[in-house]
Amino acid sequence: MTIDLLHTDSLLQAFPDAALVLDLSRDRVVRWNRHAADLLAGSPDAPALPFSSYLGSALPQFVVFIDEVDYRGEGWSRDVALRSEDGRTLRCEIRAAPVAGKQGWIILTLTDLSALERRAELAALAETFRAGLLEWKRTESFFAELERQNQLILNAAGEGIYGVNAEGKTTFVNRAAQEMLGWTTEDLLGNDIHSIIHHHHLNGEVYPSQQCPIYRSFRFEQVNRIEDEVFWRKDGKPIRVEYVSTPIYDQRVLAGAVVIFRDITERKENERKLRDALAQVAALRDRLEEENAYLQEAITSERAHHAIIGTSPAIKQILMRIDLVAGTDATVLISGETGTGKSLVATEIHKTSPRARRPLIHFKCSSVAREEVEAELFGQVRGAPGGASRDKAGKLELAHGGTLFLDDVEELPLEIQGKLLASLQNKTVKRLGDTREKPVDIRVIASTSLTDAQARRGHRIRDDLYLFLNVFPITCVPLRERPEDIPLLADHLLKIVCRRLNRPVRVLTERVVLQLQAYDWPGNLRELHNVMERAAIVSRDTKLVIELGETASSLQAHTAFLTEAQMQELSRRNLVAVLRETGGRVSGDAGAAALLGVKPTTLYSRVKAFGISDTDWT
Repeated sequence: MTIDLLHTDSLLQAFPDAALVLDLSRDRVVRWNRHAADLLAGSPDAPALPFSSYLGSALPQFVVFIDEVDYRGEGWSRDVALRSEDGRTLRCEIRAAPVAGKQGWIILTLTDLSALERRAELAALAETFRAGLLEWKRTESFFAELERQNQLILNAAGEGIYGVNAEGKTTFVNRAAQEMLGWTTEDLLGNDIHSIIHHHHLNGEVYPSQQCPIYRSFRFEQVNRIEDEVFWRKDGKPIRVEYVSTPIYDQRVLAGAVVIFRDITERKENERKLRDALAQVAALRDRLEEENAYLQEAITSERAHHAIIGTSPAIKQILMRIDLVAGTDATVLISGETGTGKSLVATEIHKTSPRARRPLIHFKCSSVAREEVEAELFGQVRGAPGGASRDKAGKLELAHGGTLFLDDVEELPLEIQGKLLASLQNKTVKRLGDTREKPVDIRVIASTSLTDAQARRGHRIRDDLYLFLNVFPITCVPLRERPEDIPLLADHLLKIVCRRLNRPVRVLTERVVLQLQAYDWPGNLRELHNVMERAAIVSRDTKLVIELGETASSLQAHTAFLTEAQMQELSRRNLVAVLRETGGRVSGDAGAAALLGVKPTTLYSRVKAFGISDTDWT
């Protein structure tokens, strides 16, 4: 509702209540009538102060009230206590609406509740009934006359109104109350209305009449204002109401109470929807912020290469399998040695899938401490175990609608693997410390450096999780098994590192290519990248200098035998490799001793002799 400012002065002076026009942007009273001046300033001729000076500590409540007016187009409140210039606290009912054509202007009407109550007391009945039958007859006659005289007024009111006598019996009910409640006058008149419309709370608990504020109105002679209770309709449905219960008198003797109520069911439902919508918006905002932070981190991180490069049959096979599976939501398990490009394959699957517009969330299982893995995967709420100071979405939640890449899945603790499997199968996620489950739609890609046989016998991946992930396997072949791809990869990586290091691009000679192809590449693409970066740094002229590691294969390429020191080094590397494979486990069916075919005591002696510690294989 908006009000035109035309003829404002005359309209304001004609208002029976205090009224004023307020410019919110300037905190200025534009105009006020004599009632407002008397109420706030104590004099009709006093100049108006900034309106905030009349609010005092009630300024925050007034700001909330103005937000409601701005949202709904009008509003009223009894929660804002005003303060007059002489320091008196004023209990007022404030009504407000925006002024048409005036941005930031509103018109306020102020009803002095204290004056309203005094008028009600002056209008109260002069005497009450005497004891006995005569008093009851007089009370009954009083309510009958009151109903007869005020029936038209009561039925014209938009609020529901009903009266009760000192025994709690209904004496009158207006039309609005009948329409809101569904009960007729025949149902209510002369009956205990509390037992009909006010007998239970919304949660189903019984509402005894002695606890009812309406009954307290005439038992303790007090006005009660209730902002959120329920009345029960005839069809058994509750309606949310706010009401005022006021005692009434006959001949200065308490005769009963009158109740004025409003149906606020729709308002409460709208408030609930608004709260839910705001909570959803906040959750979406937090999720988008977290996704953005993750994507920014992914963008700024250095990539070894941006596409799958190679012409070997192994690469063609990988590309064919990517094309086959990318358009589906099938779970993919990528296996291969460290540095063979498993992450790149996962990225290519996601980029060519229908989920490409949503994020690819990369979770490297080996990069997070065991005690933090669960929080990183599933998220946490503030106050969760571990001392979380804020809500945080986990990788599963961030991947909703997109793809989750579990890199080095065998590094996940076994107890977390079980929880992860249940979450992926149920398509739900529950943050640490939370009781609610959220649905998630995730496409899962996982990678492992274990072979199929190692995964099944090594007990580092749960069998049920392995079967869940291994729907569509893709194997990344090590670099030593596809030497024809080495020239293309080396040239591509050399250009990248030279550009990044601001060095002139060197040319790969046939001698360098043969040298690269003769090398065993235990570190695969990651090692090739390091070699090319080192070559770009150490090469000072047009000649490209390649520095390769001393491995058994490279040594054998130049000699037909190994020295004792070389043999010892190979033995030590072999022990470190098998310990890394078994996670440091020596004995048992899946231990390092069983894999090497020696006794555990023999293996312990060798580990001690070579000085191998946990840091060598972790």
